[in-house]
Amino acid sequence: MLPAELRLLLAFVARGRRPMRNRAIVLLSSRAGLRASEIAALDWSMVVTARRAIADLLELPGWAAKRGSGRRLPIHPELRAALAQLAAAKRMGPVIVSERGNRMSAKVIVNLFARWYRGCGLDGCSSHSGRRTFITRAARLVHKAGGSLRDVQQLAGHRSLRTTQGYIEGDAEAQRRLVRLL
Repeated sequence: MLPAELRLLLAFVARGRRPMRNRAIVLLSSRAGLRASEIAALDWSMVVTARRAIADLLELPGWAAKRGSGRRLPIHPELRAALAQLAAAKRMGPVIVSERGNRMSAKVIVNLFARWYRGCGLDGCSSHSGRRTFITRAARLVHKAGGSLRDVQQLAGHRSLRTTQGYIEGDAEAQRRLVRLL
């Protein structure tokens, strides 16, 4: 998903029902790289401090992650703002809830993403598109932070660097620039 497509998606969910919740869902995928199942499992205790302020780190325990791949993720400023807005009313229990106040299932979140992408006219996107974007962007920028692909692997919660590499999309223009630098 390109930055323009993310902006389009965020604008689309802002016009619908439950815009704050839906913005948080999109940002949990694209700014934290969470899977639909991890978004559904997210509880306020994983994102707030003991004083109920939004924490610096999202603490995803093994039971909430695929194959027990729990991890600690720094919270992106844009996601922090969305969570703070969403948390204004409640900071206990599930973060993402239905209109009736119940925890949403991963399948419902997958279906929401499908409906939103269809509504935006973005073909070929799924609930995993934000995660792919997160991993690709992290891989492209990790050198600026002094990190390595191992850091991206850990943020993604992958056991194998090979799995992480499968998410990273190439960029023909970047490849042309790189070859010119050689």
